[in-house]
Amino acid sequence: MYKIINLLFVLLILLFFFSVYNYYSSNKNIKNVNLNRSSIDDTLKNKISNLPVLDNDTNNVIEFNSSPSNEIKDDEQRNFWNLLKIK
Repeated sequence: MYKIINLLFVLLILLFFFSVYNYYSSNKNIKNVNLNRSSIDDTLKNKISNLPVLDNDTNNVIEFNSSPSNEIKDDEQRNFWNLLKIK
């Protein structure tokens, strides 16, 4: 009984893979995929061509702040190693 059920499952799996392969390799599906790809390309070209160009208004907006580097003193001992010490 188990052999028959196992054989049936194997046949169903093979049938499934065969039908999937037939569908994806069919000329109808290949034509549909190519048509969709070309329509997407056309749509993107149309949308890209209609994009407005914005003026650049970011000139001299960012100012460099050098004060943190002036505040750091190399003479001071760091506190990281004090955190690891056992009290």
